[in-house]
Amino acid sequence: MATTKGMEKWKEKKWFDVYPPALLGTNVIGEMPADDDNRMMGRIIKSSMSWITSKMEHSFMIVGLKVISVNGNSAQTELQYLEQTYSYLHSLVKRHSSAIYTVDKLKDSSGKPIVLKLLVITRNKITTTKRKAIRQKISELSKEIVSKKEGSEVVKDIIDGNFQKECIKNVNNIADISKLEIKKIELV
Repeated sequence: MATTKGMEKWKEKKWFDVYPPALLGTNVIGEMPADDDNRMMGRIIKSSMSWITSKMEHSFMIVGLKVISVNGNSAQTELQYLEQTYSYLHSLVKRHSSAIYTVDKLKDSSGKPIVLKLLVITRNKITTTKRKAIRQKISELSKEIVSKKEGSEVVKDIIDGNFQKECIKNVNNIADISKLEIKKIELV
Protein backbone atom coordinates (compact mmCIF):
# COMPACT_ATOMS: atom_id res chain seq x y z
CA MET A 1 0.00 0.00 0.00
CA ALA A 2 1.50 3.30 -1.06
CA THR A 3 1.74 6.16 1.43
CA THR A 4 0.61 9.61 0.42
CA LYS A 5 2.38 12.88 0.98
CA GLY A 6 -0.38 14.08 3.36
CA MET A 7 -0.13 10.93 5.46
CA GLU A 8 3.61 11.44 5.94
CA LYS A 9 3.02 15.01 7.19
CA TRP A 10 0.38 13.76 9.63
CA LYS A 11 2.74 11.16 11.11
CA GLU A 12 5.40 13.83 11.71
CA LYS A 13 3.09 15.87 13.97
CA LYS A 14 3.51 15.83 17.74
CA TRP A 15 0.58 15.59 20.15
CA PHE A 16 0.39 18.20 22.92
CA ASP A 17 -1.59 17.84 26.17
CA VAL A 18 -3.76 20.94 26.75
CA TYR A 19 -4.17 22.22 30.33
CA PRO A 20 -6.79 24.78 31.45
CA PRO A 21 -5.93 27.90 33.50
CA ALA A 22 -5.40 27.33 37.23
CA LEU A 23 -8.80 28.78 38.18
CA LEU A 24 -10.59 26.06 36.18
CA GLY A 25 -8.51 23.08 37.36
CA THR A 26 -5.31 21.20 36.62
CA ASN A 27 -6.49 18.12 34.69
CA VAL A 28 -5.69 17.62 31.00
CA ILE A 29 -8.69 18.74 28.93
CA GLY A 30 -7.55 17.33 25.61
CA GLU A 31 -4.80 16.76 23.08
CA MET A 32 -3.91 18.68 19.93
CA PRO A 33 -1.55 17.85 17.07
CA ALA A 34 0.96 20.36 15.70
CA ASP A 35 4.15 20.41 13.64
CA ASP A 36 6.11 22.29 16.30
CA ASP A 37 5.74 24.44 19.43
CA ASN A 38 5.33 27.70 17.53
CA ARG A 39 2.29 26.38 15.65
CA MET A 40 0.52 25.76 18.98
CA MET A 41 0.87 29.34 20.22
CA GLY A 42 -2.26 31.46 19.88
CA ARG A 43 -4.68 28.63 19.09
CA ILE A 44 -8.11 28.97 20.68
CA ILE A 45 -9.72 25.81 22.02
CA LYS A 46 -13.51 25.83 22.45
CA SER A 47 -14.83 23.42 25.08
CA SER A 48 -17.82 22.83 27.32
CA MET A 49 -17.29 24.03 30.88
CA SER A 50 -18.82 20.82 32.26
CA TRP A 51 -16.08 18.86 30.48
CA ILE A 52 -13.46 20.81 32.46
CA THR A 53 -15.16 21.11 35.86
CA SER A 54 -17.13 17.81 35.81
CA LYS A 55 -20.23 19.67 37.07
CA MET A 56 -23.51 19.26 35.21
CA GLU A 57 -24.71 22.77 36.12
CA HIS A 58 -21.96 24.09 33.85
CA SER A 59 -23.17 22.13 30.83
CA PHE A 60 -24.60 25.26 29.16
CA MET A 61 -21.33 27.21 29.47
CA ILE A 62 -18.80 27.24 26.66
CA VAL A 63 -15.25 28.35 27.36
CA GLY A 64 -12.64 29.60 24.89
CA LEU A 65 -9.05 28.92 25.95
CA LYS A 66 -6.04 30.43 24.19
CA VAL A 67 -2.68 28.62 24.21
CA ILE A 68 -0.08 30.96 25.75
CA SER A 69 2.91 28.69 26.43
CA VAL A 70 4.25 25.28 25.45
CA ASN A 71 6.65 23.24 27.60
CA GLY A 72 7.64 19.91 26.11
CA ASN A 73 4.38 18.16 25.28
CA SER A 74 2.14 20.31 27.49
CA ALA A 75 0.34 23.48 26.42
CA GLN A 76 -0.85 26.00 29.01
CA THR A 77 -3.89 28.13 28.24
CA GLU A 78 -5.54 31.32 29.44
CA LEU A 79 -9.23 32.17 29.46
CA GLN A 80 -10.26 34.10 26.34
CA TYR A 81 -14.05 34.07 26.77
CA LEU A 82 -16.89 32.36 28.61
CA GLU A 83 -20.40 32.24 27.14
CA GLN A 84 -23.77 30.57 27.58
CA THR A 85 -25.18 28.48 24.76
CA TYR A 86 -27.84 30.16 22.63
CA SER A 87 -30.32 27.33 23.20
CA TYR A 88 -30.11 27.78 26.98
CA LEU A 89 -30.58 31.56 26.82
CA HIS A 90 -33.42 31.16 24.34
CA SER A 91 -35.20 28.73 26.68
CA LEU A 92 -35.21 31.29 29.52
CA VAL A 93 -37.20 33.97 27.68
CA LYS A 94 -40.92 33.19 27.96
CA ARG A 95 -44.18 34.91 27.15
CA HIS A 96 -45.33 37.58 29.61
CA SER A 97 -41.77 38.34 30.71
CA SER A 98 -39.23 40.92 29.63
CA ALA A 99 -35.67 40.32 28.47
CA ILE A 100 -33.12 43.07 29.03
CA TYR A 101 -29.70 42.89 27.41
CA THR A 102 -26.68 44.89 28.54
CA VAL A 103 -23.20 45.19 27.05
CA ASP A 104 -20.55 46.84 29.23
CA LYS A 105 -16.91 47.48 28.39
CA LEU A 106 -15.15 47.52 31.76
CA LYS A 107 -11.67 47.43 33.27
CA ASP A 108 -10.59 45.19 36.14
CA SER A 109 -8.39 46.32 39.06
CA SER A 110 -5.21 45.82 37.02
CA GLY A 111 -6.56 47.85 34.08
CA LYS A 112 -7.23 44.94 31.70
CA PRO A 113 -10.36 45.37 29.55
CA ILE A 114 -13.34 43.05 30.07
CA VAL A 115 -16.48 42.96 27.94
CA LEU A 116 -19.48 41.78 29.95
CA LYS A 117 -22.74 40.89 28.18
CA LEU A 118 -25.68 40.18 30.48
CA LEU A 119 -29.27 39.00 30.08
CA VAL A 120 -31.84 39.97 32.72
CA ILE A 121 -35.24 38.27 32.66
CA THR A 122 -38.17 39.61 34.67
CA ARG A 123 -41.13 37.67 36.04
CA ASN A 124 -43.68 39.96 34.33
CA LYS A 125 -43.73 42.43 31.47
CA ILE A 126 -42.31 45.77 32.57
CA THR A 127 -42.39 49.32 31.24
CA THR A 128 -39.62 50.95 29.23
CA THR A 129 -38.68 53.24 32.14
CA LYS A 130 -38.16 50.24 34.40
CA ARG A 131 -36.08 48.57 31.67
CA LYS A 132 -33.86 51.65 31.47
CA ALA A 133 -33.54 51.79 35.26
CA ILE A 134 -32.57 48.10 35.44
CA ARG A 135 -30.07 48.47 32.60
CA GLN A 136 -28.49 51.51 34.25
CA LYS A 137 -28.36 49.89 37.71
CA ILE A 138 -26.83 46.67 36.33
CA SER A 139 -24.20 48.64 34.40
CA GLU A 140 -23.24 50.68 37.47
CA LEU A 141 -23.14 47.59 39.69
CA SER A 142 -21.08 45.52 37.27
CA LYS A 143 -18.61 48.40 36.84
CA GLU A 144 -18.28 48.67 40.62
CA ILE A 145 -17.77 44.93 41.15
CA VAL A 146 -15.36 44.39 38.24
CA SER A 147 -13.19 47.42 39.05
CA LYS A 148 -12.43 46.01 42.52
CA LYS A 149 -11.25 42.57 41.34
CA GLU A 150 -8.81 40.89 38.98
CA GLY A 151 -10.22 39.34 35.79
CA SER A 152 -9.75 35.78 37.09
CA GLU A 153 -11.61 36.61 40.32
CA VAL A 154 -14.50 38.06 38.32
CA VAL A 155 -14.71 34.90 36.21
CA LYS A 156 -14.60 32.74 39.35
CA ASP A 157 -17.50 34.74 40.85
CA ILE A 158 -19.48 34.34 37.63
CA ILE A 159 -18.88 30.58 37.50
CA ASP A 160 -19.89 30.22 41.16
CA GLY A 161 -22.97 32.45 40.67
CA ASN A 162 -21.97 35.06 43.28
CA PHE A 163 -21.90 37.89 40.74
CA GLN A 164 -25.44 37.09 39.56
CA LYS A 165 -26.80 36.85 43.13
CA GLU A 166 -25.29 40.22 44.05
CA CYS A 167 -26.80 41.90 40.97
CA ILE A 168 -30.26 40.38 41.50
CA LYS A 169 -30.26 41.43 45.15
CA ASN A 170 -29.60 45.07 44.21
CA VAL A 171 -31.95 45.27 41.21
CA ASN A 172 -34.94 43.33 42.59
CA ASN A 173 -36.43 46.49 44.14
CA ILE A 174 -37.02 47.98 40.65
CA ALA A 175 -38.82 44.89 39.26
CA ASP A 176 -39.03 41.19 40.11
CA ILE A 177 -36.08 39.47 38.45
CA SER A 178 -36.49 35.79 37.69
CA LYS A 179 -33.03 35.20 36.20
CA LEU A 180 -29.81 37.03 35.48
CA GLU A 181 -27.39 35.20 33.21
CA ILE A 182 -24.03 36.04 31.75
CA LYS A 183 -24.49 35.93 28.01
CA LYS A 184 -20.75 36.30 27.39
CA ILE A 185 -17.64 37.57 29.15
CA GLU A 186 -14.60 38.40 27.02
CA LEU A 187 -11.18 38.95 28.56
CA VAL A 188 -9.67 41.08 25.81
